[in-house]
Amino acid sequence: MGSAWKNLPEELSEPARRLAEELRTIKDAAGLSLSELATRTHYSRASWERWLNGKRVITEQALEALTGAVDCDRAALRALWEQAVATPGEDGEPVPEEAPEEDAAVEEPPAEGPSAQAPAAGQPDQPDLLDGTDRPGDAGRPPVAWWRHPATLPVGAAVLVTLLVLVGLRITRHQEQPEAVAEPVPTASPTATEAKPVPATPTCQAVGCAHKDPKATGCGKDARTLQTDVIGKVVVYLRYSQTCQAAWAAITEGQPKDYATITDGSGESEMALIHWGYDNYSSMLDAADPATTFQVCGYQPAGHVCTPTVSDLATVVASTPIPIGPASPPPGTGTGSAATDPPSPAQPTTAQPSP
Repeated sequence: MGSAWKNLPEELSEPARRLAEELRTIKDAAGLSLSELATRTHYSRASWERWLNGKRVITEQALEALTGAVDCDRAALRALWEQAVATPGEDGEPVPEEAPEEDAAVEEPPAEGPSAQAPAAGQPDQPDLLDGTDRPGDAGRPPVAWWRHPATLPVGAAVLVTLLVLVGLRITRHQEQPEAVAEPVPTASPTATEAKPVPATPTCQAVGCAHKDPKATGCGKDARTLQTDVIGKVVVYLRYSQTCQAAWAAITEGQPKDYATITDGSGESEMALIHWGYDNYSSMLDAADPATTFQVCGYQPAGHVCTPTVSDLATVVASTPIPIGPASPPPGTGTGSAATDPPSPAQPTTAQPSP
């Protein structure tokens, strides 16, 4: 389900409006909450709220983080961003993202001390040093402007310098710095319940599934593991959906930065990179042509390993009693064997685009 979005500001330029709408579409398509989006990109929830609601134009660094975290058209999104930042604002300059307003807060003046409560004995009342008006004790005397009191000049100069410094900081701080976010949530996080529901029936087939998320498209419902291989404790898988006629890679029992790739005979590939937790899966490749070959390779600091090359995946499924289920380490099976044991509860939950 899509988010109930607020209307974008009317004064927003057309390129900036198109960019904000595209960011909203990408977020909804990925089925991510603001918190999940912040965790994946390492930019705060507050920053994403401003960018998605058209309050600010997203920064270049945040845009790169987004294209590396979700499945989207990087080139098209980059082109929208360049048009948005090239469109001048009211002052003739582009309107990039800047630091939150609270960063520019100024402390209140200190509370009045005893010396400010009343004038010393025998001394005349002094006029207010900020607005030039007299205190009650000055009735009958003409107002004295603040600039006629030499003692007030250092105070006014200090205030002016402070304001200039703050303005300078706001001008130079165009680029949003990554803000502290909570530690990455585990793969089986409760926030997964906020993700987009899995379709009742697959939404793509064959070439229409290429480079798409097998879970978001419903292709994972009849997924089968056709090949596995092991590097130490890490297991990599060749996964296949007969309904969608598509294949993908999966990796389990790994650590962040471990990854698996699936490559077909024409050189097309997708990657399953573990960002956090211990497992992940890749986007899909078209597996409709029986002549197309597929191979999955796994990589980690200890080395790498590849499954045997296999083709005609539909025939492999038809001729082998392979259970339907999530990718899991098949106990007792050797290198490159098909998974025949019941699946374990572990299942990759997030899809990442190829780098």
